[in-house]
Amino acid sequence: MNAATTLHWLTNLRNLGSALGLERTQLLLERIGNPQNSCPYFHIAGTNGKGSASVMIEAIQRAHGRRTGLYTSPHLIELGERIQINREPITENRLIDLVEQLRKHYEFLHQTRPELAVTFFELMTAVAWTEFRDSKVDLAIIETGLGGRLDATNVGRPAVCVITSIGMDHQEYLGNTLAEITAEKAGILKSGVPCVVGFVPPEAEVVIRNRAKEVGAPLYFVRDRFKDELPLTNLKGQHQRQNAGTALLACELANAFPINNDSARLALQNIEWLARWQEIKLPDGRTLIVDGSHNEEGITLTSSLLCELKSPTVILGSLSLVRAEGLIKIVAESAEEIILVSIDHERAMGAEDLKKLVPKSFLGRTKIASVKDLFPTPQQCSVSGSTVVVIGSLYLAGEVLAQYYGKKLNSHLQDKLKNRP
Repeated sequence: MNAATTLHWLTNLRNLGSALGLERTQLLLERIGNPQNSCPYFHIAGTNGKGSASVMIEAIQRAHGRRTGLYTSPHLIELGERIQINREPITENRLIDLVEQLRKHYEFLHQTRPELAVTFFELMTAVAWTEFRDSKVDLAIIETGLGGRLDATNVGRPAVCVITSIGMDHQEYLGNTLAEITAEKAGILKSGVPCVVGFVPPEAEVVIRNRAKEVGAPLYFVRDRFKDELPLTNLKGQHQRQNAGTALLACELANAFPINNDSARLALQNIEWLARWQEIKLPDGRTLIVDGSHNEEGITLTSSLLCELKSPTVILGSLSLVRAEGLIKIVAESAEEIILVSIDHERAMGAEDLKKLVPKSFLGRTKIASVKDLFPTPQQCSVSGSTVVVIGSLYLAGEVLAQYYGKKLNSHLQDKLKNRP
């Protein structure tokens, strides 16, 4: 098989959508020797901050000379971003090789028990575990895709569990109340496995405590560990300091991997993580900020950063009405101008629909455009204003970064969550 053929097959698999449940992933992993048991790992869940906490844990562990595996989603530009060894994304050739290794198992299951043929995300999870086993990593950091209890990553016994935050998001899959969503996230807790809890609402904390008592999982709260001052990090925002505290506490609890406090804190101040209030200096001296905040909790956390800017021009896109309403309201309080875009994603809201949510008093300062119009060539931004902010979705962030850096965006391989037939 050549790369194009394999990617075409992978695209078609992705188009089938996603589904929650563990049986499909467990069966596939059993067929390939249960690679999830090949190394200790951190398991990270949460509404927001789980990606940032994951890369922070990785940075701390790598700073101590350990070989790390990192699995996150979605990717921004290249599919290999999801699976990294020592923060180096796997190459397309390696990804193709791994997918083809697992493809024969997929096809066998599809032919014999079609209801147990894995989804795109489940296949990629198995690919990640296979790569971590083959690369002989010392440890892995695994971010959940959606929820936790029925997420494809919830198939082993981690060294440490983490719940970064709890907020309203993905209600169509996780439940319509904070308690229901929390119960899904807390589904990663395991008997005897320490769990770090970030800053969560009181209602969510009750659910987590009950689940921990039920399964026998010891809980450790970031607020108790860092009563006086949270660790510093170079990523901007108080929420990132909370993520830094979460990551540091998680590493402190991993007894098999002792850390030096000074080395760990230094690592937290040298984090590379795209689309998290990422500041790019444009060739003409202006500033472009790219941020993937996309839900009510995330936008609230970054609102203070928006307020600090002087009359920014904001490029905004969103995947859903629920997310867009709060987002536009907050942005309108700080922006000089809002430019609405339609994200290249099947669940995205159209720019015209987004415009209906803009306060009437702000409509005169609202425009509609496309990402390609705003970033027509690499290193070029046609938007006016000394500071330009891109916000509303990691998918929008990926589109913008792909256009700005001149790389092709594989939009057909981005996460497109929908009900699987």
